[in-house]
Amino acid sequence: MTYGVDAALCYASLLDMLGLWERLLRRAAVPVAYSQGYNPHQRLQFGSPLPVGYSSECEPLDVFLAERMAPLLFARAVVRQSPAGLTIAQVLEVPLRGPALQSTMRAAHYRVRICAGEGEEQVRAALNHLLGRAFIVRARTKKRRAVDYDLRRLINDIRHTSSHGHWHELHMDLACGMGGSGRPEEIIDELGLTVTQYSIHRCRLIWSKGQESR
Repeated sequence: MTYGVDAALCYASLLDMLGLWERLLRRAAVPVAYSQGYNPHQRLQFGSPLPVGYSSECEPLDVFLAERMAPLLFARAVVRQSPAGLTIAQVLEVPLRGPALQSTMRAAHYRVRICAGEGEEQVRAALNHLLGRAFIVRARTKKRRAVDYDLRRLINDIRHTSSHGHWHELHMDLACGMGGSGRPEEIIDELGLTVTQYSIHRCRLIWSKGQESR
């Protein structure tokens, strides 16, 4: 299925979202398949975990069922139990032996709004300077140690789309997958602008050739 996240649910962690879906599917009486072993759990597979604080309209989730259920009936059952901030955009039946979503993810598109002290010309100049850099070396913490990476290679495209007073809207097309994922807040930091507020909305996910979630 493809679902959206907004309002207070934007601040739920991946573990929180997993618990939410497990409870929701139980209440909806969906025949979810369970894993084998000492501690069986529902077989759910997220595509690309949504970072805390982001809203989205394109989150994919694979739900493995113990018995066939029509997508329309599934959608109706889930919608009746969905909390505020969770929307269901699409439900499809997919091949049981299809590839894992995370293994084929390629890119993510974001709508980013920033409130900055600079005007439109200065914001555009900062974007051009950023995109003109050959390397943008940053560090992320992995397994309790800092690891350097090149943020520039994770940027496919960034465009300034509109301005309203101190607010500027940007469209970011960033890598998202096994080879690394670009984070909009890291790009905002590298712009060097006096940003006081921002919001990040994921509007499209792309995996393999010609497939996308939006």
